[in-house]
Amino acid sequence: MAENQLPEAFESQMLALLGPEEFALFKEGLALPSQTSIRLNQRKFAELPYPRRPIPWAKDGYFLEERPSFTMDPTFHAGAYYVQEASSMFISHVLESQKIQKGIYLDLAAAPGGKSTLLSSYLGEEGLLVANEVIASRAQILKENVIKWGLGNAVVTHNDPEHFGPLEGFFDLVLVDAPCSGEGMFRKDPLAREEWSAEHVSLCSARQKRIVDKAGELVKGGGYLLYSTCTFNEKENEEVLRFLIEEFAFEPVRIALDPSWGIVETQVIFEEETFFGYRFFPHKVAGEGFFITVLRRPEGAYSQVAPTTKEFKHHSLKRVGEKEATVLEQEVGGDGTGKFYLLQDAYFRMHGDYSQELEKLAQVLSVRYFGVELGKKHQKEWIPSHEWALSTLPKNGFPQKELSVEEALDFLRKKEQSFAELPMGWVLLTYQKLPLGWIKNLGNRANNYYPKEWRIRN
Repeated sequence: MAENQLPEAFESQMLALLGPEEFALFKEGLALPSQTSIRLNQRKFAELPYPRRPIPWAKDGYFLEERPSFTMDPTFHAGAYYVQEASSMFISHVLESQKIQKGIYLDLAAAPGGKSTLLSSYLGEEGLLVANEVIASRAQILKENVIKWGLGNAVVTHNDPEHFGPLEGFFDLVLVDAPCSGEGMFRKDPLAREEWSAEHVSLCSARQKRIVDKAGELVKGGGYLLYSTCTFNEKENEEVLRFLIEEFAFEPVRIALDPSWGIVETQVIFEEETFFGYRFFPHKVAGEGFFITVLRRPEGAYSQVAPTTKEFKHHSLKRVGEKEATVLEQEVGGDGTGKFYLLQDAYFRMHGDYSQELEKLAQVLSVRYFGVELGKKHQKEWIPSHEWALSTLPKNGFPQKELSVEEALDFLRKKEQSFAELPMGWVLLTYQKLPLGWIKNLGNRANNYYPKEWRIRN
């Protein structure tokens, strides 16, 4: 297929959706360059040199004037921001405008982690996020991005939607950012055009219906379901919305829009009730193609809460006793709300308000990461983890060394480094006061404990 050429069947589909005049504008929009956008982590402030302008529908979101080399920015590796497509940040507006209750959230198809880190920021210490990914390699990427974001309020799981059956009515919010045909990426990724076919659209629609058929029952009474895709077609959007409201009792949610944003509201009528969807077209918004609908479960729908249990039995996860946990919380410098667990000799900390939910999840799902991994202890001395370094938890008792940008990049490359007048033992290296990771000063040398698989290779 020639560059910028669209599949013939796709053109026919979009002509039917938009009409000839607007389809011409749509094609012109697809020919424009894609814009880079980032979302800031308010718990990790950094001075960023990038000229930028706010994304109007996204708290903490910004368009960049040009795409920098993020790999060569230490604040990127420290989790100060996430490179996320602007249209998908509309979820921030949904949460804020509806004042959606915080609690237990599920991102069912979460990798690589843009929407999960957004949900994590919204929840803060008032909720727990389950970030799930069915593909193992993508689950690992999701885990890394959750660790970099550092808020400690997430559980990363690796499960098929089928596995969530015992968690019916458990979640205050379920986000299904469904695997799709990728039409919204035609401007950003020319390869997506070559992979598109009408048959693939039908296949995706069938798969999406199977996923939401499981996701719909996971929302508790009064909770919310968000369904999104990066496609334009009605088969993967309105048809799936219609399937949802035919299968489950959901109430419509209408999102307030500023006309200047260029977002198109669509409607589906079912049993004399109007349900709403929101579509992002490349000739109307600066972001890429995107669709989202928001539904609310009736208050009387089934709700499940995690039971309070005196004992917790798990094949690999062990609850730490109260006396030891109190000591650990003091050593960590926590606020007194921490609950601690042991997994293969490594200590993990969770916010105590959600420990029962974690234990319920661990009994049902394949948990890949949760809270903050602190590290191990040897003869009462900490062997701190990289996860603790990148978290927003305090690092009491550990000396710190502020690095220049050149020193920070050498550390991130795992190059050998020597620093004058460093205390012996573990030292936390920072850039712009943001933690990057640990070194251990042995006197004659300093060992670099940045994860080998994360290092900068250029």
